Amino acid sequence: MHLSFATSITLVSLAAANPLSNRLAKRAAIDDCLRTANVPVDAPNSNDWRADSNPFNQRLKYTPVAIAVPTTVAQVQAAVSCAAKVNVKVNPKSGGHSYASFGLGGEDGHFVVQLDRMNAVTYDSATEIATVQAGARLGRVATALYNNGKRAFSHGTCPGVGVAGHSLHGGFGFSSHTYGLAVDAIVGATVVLADSSVVETSQTENPHIFWALRGAGSNFGIVTSLKFKTFAAPSQVTVFAINLPWTNASAIVQGWSTIQDWLKAEMPKEMNGRILGNRMQTQIQGLYHGTQAQLRTAIQPLLTKLNAQISQQQQYDWMGAFSYYTYGQQVDVSRPYNLVETFYSKSLVTPALPSNVLQNVANYWIQKAMSNNRNWFIIIDLYGGANSAITKVASNATAYAFRDPNNHLFLYEFYDRVNFGSYPSNGFEFLDGWVKSFTDGLTTDQWGMYINYADPTMNRTMAQDVYYRKNLPKLRALKTELDPTELFYYPQAIQPV
Repeated sequence: MHLSFATSITLVSLAAANPLSNRLAKRAAIDDCLRTANVPVDAPNSNDWRADSNPFNQRLKYTPVAIAVPTTVAQVQAAVSCAAKVNVKVNPKSGGHSYASFGLGGEDGHFVVQLDRMNAVTYDSATEIATVQAGARLGRVATALYNNGKRAFSHGTCPGVGVAGHSLHGGFGFSSHTYGLAVDAIVGATVVLADSSVVETSQTENPHIFWALRGAGSNFGIVTSLKFKTFAAPSQVTVFAINLPWTNASAIVQGWSTIQDWLKAEMPKEMNGRILGNRMQTQIQGLYHGTQAQLRTAIQPLLTKLNAQISQQQQYDWMGAFSYYTYGQQVDVSRPYNLVETFYSKSLVTPALPSNVLQNVANYWIQKAMSNNRNWFIIIDLYGGANSAITKVASNATAYAFRDPNNHLFLYEFYDRVNFGSYPSNGFEFLDGWVKSFTDGLTTDQWGMYINYADPTMNRTMAQDVYYRKNLPKLRALKTELDPTELFYYPQAIQPV
C-alpha cells in the first residue's frame, strides 16, 4: 500500500533525528511524489537501477535515494520540484563519467536525475547551430552532426562521455587549439532551476545564468539541452605521433623546455596535441587539421629542435580520426554504457614551467613514477600559446577560469589505476606528490585544477578555489541568488555566500 505524499512528508519530519529512518522516510516520500507527478524512475535493484548507479570510477560507489529517468523537460521540472519538497539533494547525471562520481552526488542518499534517455541531436542548416539534449554522449553527437552536412564542434575524444558535463565545465579535445573548448561553442542552454522553473539562456536571455553555466553548470540547475555553433568538419585530418626518449631526467628537462618554447610562440593553429607518458613510453600525439604533407611542413621546426622524427602518421576523414582516438570503443553509443575503471586522478593547469620546477617534475617522473608498477599515465595537453583559440577568448566571457595566455599553457591529467581489485590505501601519495612537485615552485595565481578531472580528496574550500579561481566570488553570489538552499549539491559544489 502506498502512503500519501502528505503522510510521507510527515514521516520525514518525525524521522529527522534518526539518520537511517530519515533516509528510508525520504525514499518513501520522494517515491510517492515522483509517482504522483508521473516521473519515470528506475525500480530499486532492477537492471536499470544497477546500470544507472554503477559509477565509472569503481573506487567511488554511492547509493542514491532514487533515480529518475525523464524523457521530457516537464518531467525534469517535476523531479526537481519533488526534491525540493522532500528536502533531498539532487544531481543531474548525463554520461556518468565523473571521476568523483558527482553525478551520483559524491555521497550516499542523493536523488539522481539520469538524463541519458534524452539524447536527441538536431541541426539547423540555416543557422549552423546544433541542438543537443543533455543526455547525448560525445560519440553520438559527433556521428549525428557529421551525418548532417559534415558538421562538427570542438570536444573530447571519449565517445561515452556525456555532452552536458563535458561541455559545461570546459571540454578539451583534438580541436581545441584550433576552435576552442566545447564550452566556447555553446550559444544557448535550456535549464531547470531550483524553483523548478525552466528558462532559456544565451547572450541575450538570462545572460548572468548563461555566463555561470559555461564553466560551472552543475551548480545552478539541470541543463536539459544545449545549442552549439558548429563548423565544417575538415575534409582531411592527420593523426600523428612523435616518440620522445624521456628515459632520464635530463632528457625530460631538455625536451619539455623545447616543446614549451615552441608551444608558446610557434605551434600552428591547425595543430592539436598532447604529451602522453606512461611506464612504457612517452609520445607527442595529435591531430593536424590538414593533409600529411601539410603536417610535415608545419611540424618540421619542432622536429628539428627535438632532433626527432614523426613515428606515425595517417590521413583520415573527420570521423575516421575520431574513431582512431577511441581506441576500439564503439563510437555512436548511448545506453547501456558499461566502461568502468578503478583509479585515482588529479589535474593541473600551469604556465611554462620554470627550470627549477621542471627539474623537480622530471626527477619525480624518473625516480617515483617509473618505479610505480600500477597502470598510470600522465597527459600534458598542449593547451595555450600564441595561436590557441582557448586563450583568445576574453577571461570574463564565461565562468571557465583558464584563459590567461601567460599562465595557462598546459592542461594535465594524472591518472593512476589498478587492473584488478581495490585501489591501495597508500596509493594516493603517488599522484599527490607528483602534483606537489609542480605547485611548490609556482604561485597560487599561476596554477589551477580542472573539474572535469575532479579530485574528491580536496575539501570544499580548496576545490572551489582551484577550479574557479578569480570567478569564484561572482559564482558564489549567483549561487546565493539561484539556489540559496543548495538543492543542487555535491561535496565540492559552489557554496552560497
